[in-house]
Amino acid sequence: MLHSRRHFLRVGALPLGGLSLPRILRAREEATKRGEQPRATSVIFLELAGGPSQFETYDPKPAAPLECRGPFGVVRTKLPGILFSELMAEQAKMADRLAIVRSVTHPSNSHDPSSHLSMTGYYKTGPKGGANQSPCIGSVVAKVIGPHHPQMPAYVAVPGVMRNGRAAFLGPGFDPFVVGDDPNKEDFRVHNLEPFEGLNEDRYAGRLSLVDSLGAGRRVADQRGVAEAMDRFTLHALDLITGERARRAFDVAREKETVRERYGRNTVGQSMLLARRLVEAGVTFVSVRVTGWDDHVDITQRMRDKGPKFDRGVAALVNDLYERGLERDVLVVAIGEFGRTPHMNDQAGRDHWGALMSVLFAGGGLQVGQVIGRSNSKGEKPAEAPYRPENVLAMIYRHLDIDPKMTFEDFSGRPTHLLEERRLITELL
Repeated sequence: MLHSRRHFLRVGALPLGGLSLPRILRAREEATKRGEQPRATSVIFLELAGGPSQFETYDPKPAAPLECRGPFGVVRTKLPGILFSELMAEQAKMADRLAIVRSVTHPSNSHDPSSHLSMTGYYKTGPKGGANQSPCIGSVVAKVIGPHHPQMPAYVAVPGVMRNGRAAFLGPGFDPFVVGDDPNKEDFRVHNLEPFEGLNEDRYAGRLSLVDSLGAGRRVADQRGVAEAMDRFTLHALDLITGERARRAFDVAREKETVRERYGRNTVGQSMLLARRLVEAGVTFVSVRVTGWDDHVDITQRMRDKGPKFDRGVAALVNDLYERGLERDVLVVAIGEFGRTPHMNDQAGRDHWGALMSVLFAGGGLQVGQVIGRSNSKGEKPAEAPYRPENVLAMIYRHLDIDPKMTFEDFSGRPTHLLEERRLITELL
């Protein structure tokens, strides 16, 4: 039994059945015996929650009528003939390290089903809201690959869980480890890594004993692999996830102030910096939830508030990966659930528009320094090389060497493929 004070964790904040490490530790132990070494590729997934405008980011239309092109000008990028919105000025300077797909499309204009599509490869059906119906890509990664270092989680959500960022029928053991606080705060803390006030050594030992006693009964009823975590690997997992490596990786204050300023001293910038720290430490999949893109009203002021922060953070993140020699190992993807209407509404905003969206790729050893696809003159629909959100997910699975034809049993026991639409974005290869 483990008794040091660093094991006294906030059990209520980190469900004992919600650890992905036990299964992974067992698999790694077996792989080590066979002399195998896992690959160390990782993903930083930027969820642009609400659906960003293609016009005010990566696909401006300066020659379109005013009601289409919107209130902002354009900036020349490092790529000949390619323009971004003036709000993406920092990314324009290093566009040779980016690939923008301007022709991603799907037919839904509703947040929840569309978000579910971008996170899982499947639309959510029935009433809006509620839990995932299919596992998000981070949860798949947690189940299939696990962490690249046994003292780190496999899937981390910064600062909070994506709208459809949970494990569904894979089981709660593959939900994300949630940061749950703003990395830009002076008193930023990851509560899941802190001792729980009032949980002394005797009470902690009692909880571990309870976990052990519950294990046998839960295994009998469990059909999703959750209860198998209740063994010696669970105790190991509890130890590792509260260990020194995790504490150091999550402590963004260890970064030099010049680095923190480079990313921007705001929630978005510091979340991206934390994501970089986490993949370096061995996390395989980090989601960064970047909110506020649902610009139905006054898109001018709303984009002025958030656009430059996002722009600065992405440019710093991608440049940082290159400077650290991680541009092949780490793939960055930025995607929302849809784009915005090709005309301004009567409240000076833009509404939901699934017919066209732009998606950013960087790193991952891909062919960057290009724009893929083309939209028509008013930014309404793809005019060339149409792709879907599932194709974006297929590229992520490829980077991680996960076969999207893999199946898992859904809630009804039916085998379900990770993706039904598996076509790759060939221009990136």
